[in-house]
Amino acid sequence: MIFARKFAHSAVVVFGLAAGSAVANTAQVGAFTSPAKTFSTASYWLEGSDGLLMIDTQFLPKEGLQAVEQAERETSKKVKTAIVLHPNPDKFNGTEAFQKRAIQVLTSDAVIAAIPSVHIIRTGWFAEEYTPDYPANAAKPASFGNATISQSFAGVAVTLHALGPGCSAAHVVVQAGDAVFVGDLINPENHAWLELGTIDAWLDRLEDIRKMNPTRVFPGRGKPGGVELIDNQAAYLRFVQKTVRDAQPSGALGGLRKLLLQRTIENAYPKLGYALFMRDGLEKVWELEARKGNK
Repeated sequence: MIFARKFAHSAVVVFGLAAGSAVANTAQVGAFTSPAKTFSTASYWLEGSDGLLMIDTQFLPKEGLQAVEQAERETSKKVKTAIVLHPNPDKFNGTEAFQKRAIQVLTSDAVIAAIPSVHIIRTGWFAEEYTPDYPANAAKPASFGNATISQSFAGVAVTLHALGPGCSAAHVVVQAGDAVFVGDLINPENHAWLELGTIDAWLDRLEDIRKMNPTRVFPGRGKPGGVELIDNQAAYLRFVQKTVRDAQPSGALGGLRKLLLQRTIENAYPKLGYALFMRDGLEKVWELEARKGNK
């Protein structure tokens, strides 16, 4: 399956102020963005006194290594640690390739627990299309536990927020001063990935992020921005939820009702890409909202 056809080609961009400043409000952030075929996935890096901290490991290991090489070339420092934000293959598939370069890869216990089942499903979707580059084995990052921690990695002071379900079964949000790295919890340019249908939990995660008081928000794909990205994502999710609720969900979601729902959502958000992300999750949203009505 190929979902990504509209994104830009691979690129490197830098957001921030003084080079080498990786804490507080002057954190410099570098970004590698994969090609369209691999979903324009962003891997970010922060530069510390002793090396680099990278966020997410890319969909294909070879592109994860391209991100590492670009970061090291741009900064003349080595990537020491990487953080996997949630159990999606564009976040974790490069883990083993990073580990072979002696890069420590970390995430929460809850994310680790979800990776094997996600890997099995996504291998069925993607392995043939991306052979021989798609990893055969499920990623095995190391754990920092299930509690939020504050720690320095390579001289980069961050807080790793271990959070519950949202667009995935579990999430980590990395906070460095005023900057937060949120993965697919915020997607400013595309429809939401509604596979799990857990809109209430997703809205809770957005409130968790808001309480971190960020001024810069770095999504898993799409342009970074400010707190308006949180507001926009929450408004989108509430609109989807209200649209489903207004249809008075009960029983199975039939084809005609699904078509009407997706048209309503797409018409309200005509500039967002990848309506497929939303369409494929509508049945689950419908099911969960129907359960609420039956209680």
